[in-house]
Amino acid sequence: MRHTAAHLLAHAVIDLFGADVKLAIGPAIKDGFYYDFLKTTPFVPEDLPRIEARMNELILANLKMEGKPIERAAATRYYTERDQPFKLDILAGIPAGEPLTMYTIGDFTDLCRGGHVATSAEVGAVKLLSIAGAYWRGDEHNPMLQRIYGTAFPSQSELDAYLKQLAEAERRDHRKLGKELELFSIEEEAGPGLIFWHPKGGTIRRLIEDWLRAELIRRGYDMVYTPHVMRLALWQTSGHTGFYKQNMFGPLEVEHDRYQLKPMNCPGHILIYKSRLRSYRELPVRLAELGTVYRYERSGVLHGLLRVRGFTQDDAHIFCTPAQIEREIEDCVEFAWEVLRVFGFDRYEVELSARDPNRPGDYAGTNEEWEQAEHALKSTLDRMKVAYKYIPGEAVFYGPKIDVKLVDAIGRPWQLTTVQFDFNLPRRFELSYVAEDGSQKTPLMVHRALLGSVERFFGVLIEHYAGAFPVWLAPIQAAVLPITDEQLEYARGLQAQLREAGFRAEVDASNERLQKKIRNQQMQKVPYMLVVGKSEVAAGTVNVRSRSGEQTSMPMTDFLAKLAADTAARR
Repeated sequence: MRHTAAHLLAHAVIDLFGADVKLAIGPAIKDGFYYDFLKTTPFVPEDLPRIEARMNELILANLKMEGKPIERAAATRYYTERDQPFKLDILAGIPAGEPLTMYTIGDFTDLCRGGHVATSAEVGAVKLLSIAGAYWRGDEHNPMLQRIYGTAFPSQSELDAYLKQLAEAERRDHRKLGKELELFSIEEEAGPGLIFWHPKGGTIRRLIEDWLRAELIRRGYDMVYTPHVMRLALWQTSGHTGFYKQNMFGPLEVEHDRYQLKPMNCPGHILIYKSRLRSYRELPVRLAELGTVYRYERSGVLHGLLRVRGFTQDDAHIFCTPAQIEREIEDCVEFAWEVLRVFGFDRYEVELSARDPNRPGDYAGTNEEWEQAEHALKSTLDRMKVAYKYIPGEAVFYGPKIDVKLVDAIGRPWQLTTVQFDFNLPRRFELSYVAEDGSQKTPLMVHRALLGSVERFFGVLIEHYAGAFPVWLAPIQAAVLPITDEQLEYARGLQAQLREAGFRAEVDASNERLQKKIRNQQMQKVPYMLVVGKSEVAAGTVNVRSRSGEQTSMPMTDFLAKLAADTAARR
């Protein structure tokens, strides 16, 4: 249905703008579709209602979708006559001998493999959503095209429900909330994809990291720190310059030697393991680091905190024996469940990513090693009775992986946690341990990140809670609001009590009216506001207003106990 809607989008654009438009591709995607165009005079948002109206006319016309095979020469001639260079480029990339088909709906014909509804009337309800830039074939050296995004549903009611969810997602957008709540910024002077953590955002980050470090130590991990830049030769040994080069920044020249900003933490942890000979009695060795890495992401895909160029991974690498591997993987998965519980996520999806057997050159290792690794992951998930989706072709180059996608408050899945099996790097770096029989053997290695990256996890948290963080994570847990300056001294005394008890509090000492003070704190999504006037000073109490609107009066000792309970329970 959505694939056919993409054809109707191109049909409408050609109807309205004619020969001024060059066509590229128009696939269906999750929840919608898009089509890429090159237009001499770029599209503007005001064009979308006109295009959408024309699409609805085509839908009402109940046009039949018909496909016919075509010879390559005829297809080439068709697009040459119409001066469609991107279609000719697509044709040139299709292997010789592969069947070609052209699909026609109304007056519009397009090269396509198929997968359509029978008539335009079956497309249902459509909505064009936005215009974005997109390089042809995703290469910044190619022309910049314009991508028109849309969605389609069988009925208007389903479309309306989806648009309502989109509006809710926009309200929760972490980029907008990050600015309004003064959590973080991206400074153009410094460069795109680089995050500046402001005091409030920094407070939340510290709370996240403090909890994680304590939990890591409790679970038997050792915390380490590794340099941000290391010799290029290290990354040649690891294989990253071969398999991952397109995502790495260029090397640095220092004293006739070449260095590399690290895109991963694993080689650093490997060198720590390798610094001395290990015994089987020491294994497993679990090394953890909140390590900042740098990756070259194209500017077109950067997106707030969710896709950046510099970020901190909660990385861990576990070196173990074959007999220990499944237990270590199970512990990693259980650790992931604890992260979800603590930070308020009760839904998730699990994927097991394997290699593509038809592309062995994309992966390191032998068939036997891959079979062993995939079996270990699958066996662990089966034993834990975890439902998962098996996805061939999505493994990383050094081994298969388990990915846990949390589902947020409005039903969106987010890829964060990953547990990856690696038999490749231990061999490349000639790692070993002394086995029980005195021989030297190669350890197995598990890569594990639970938050994924602190930045991405924080962005998801902002959107999950719409900026209204639970009390234990809120950068300001309580704001004291004196009605007049006469209560200012009392208010500062309450703030001192709160801080002495370990809570984060501020006093609004502005000369604004009380309602404006309350409104300001609500906009900042502060969990509790303590309103103090003459009666509160006289009675030694506080008037507590929650951000949900509840209001009650109580002694300060009672409020401190309530705040302590909320924080301890992570409500």
